[in-house]
Amino acid sequence: MKAYLDIVKKILEEGIEKKDRTGVGTIAIAGAMFEHDMSKGFPLMTTKAVPLRLVASELEFFIRGICDKKWLQDRDNHIWDEWCTPEKIPYAHDEETKKKMMEERDLGPIYGWQWRHFGAKYEGYDKNYDGKGVDQIKRLVNLLKTKPHDRQMLVLAWNPMDVGKVIPPFCHYGFQVTVLNGRLNLMWNQRSVDSALGLPFNIASYALLLHLLAKETGFKEGRLVGFLGDTHLYLNQLEGIKEQLTRNPFPLPTIKTENFTSIFDWKYTDTKVENYEHHPRIKFEIAV
Repeated sequence: MKAYLDIVKKILEEGIEKKDRTGVGTIAIAGAMFEHDMSKGFPLMTTKAVPLRLVASELEFFIRGICDKKWLQDRDNHIWDEWCTPEKIPYAHDEETKKKMMEERDLGPIYGWQWRHFGAKYEGYDKNYDGKGVDQIKRLVNLLKTKPHDRQMLVLAWNPMDVGKVIPPFCHYGFQVTVLNGRLNLMWNQRSVDSALGLPFNIASYALLLHLLAKETGFKEGRLVGFLGDTHLYLNQLEGIKEQLTRNPFPLPTIKTENFTSIFDWKYTDTKVENYEHHPRIKFEIAV
């Protein structure tokens, strides 16, 4: 995907070294944009392997508004293992705290909870929030079906009241949907962008969400756009990224979703990737 590779090239060429929350250090640029036409294929990275299974199960986790990382672990998805709400375990870098964070199930009111219960009072991962707060996903689907010309089809994750209850606090903090000429377009906003590890997942996740919303509403798939803020590479990722840039991209794959009835009933196992040719995985260390 040239659009992604151009972003990481720009960071390597123009990035300024800066400190960060994790203590690892980054090189960063101030702002970038990712653009992709979904008619050109599904934007799953080909210069390294990105498992759609992990992307899709995390997206189902978000759509269902779940905050218990054990739900992901039960599905062999461990991308949230290191995190938990700082209200249970105050965030720190020492090994004892990291161990406690690993053991704590409660992630706090993260992305999906805000999508489905914005404005409600968060009281723990194991409480019932049915009918509480604003269900932004239901509102979005209803607008797409009744007022597809509307310019207010936004879903926000960034909630200033809950920023202190999650780590990291809402990196991709909102998205907007528009319909133009029968095509559904999705634009997401991201304040902090781990371009080696996170951004390939973010691209694939919002592309999959666009795909599901199009199936839900009957529109064709349009453009995927990411407005990226502090766009960075961690200093311990540079060699892996340089290796990735030496690899020639393969043609993009496609995805197929079977037995679809509703985005609210969709399961990650319903969607499969087809014709996915990719280079080997590159191991990047996660900065906690």
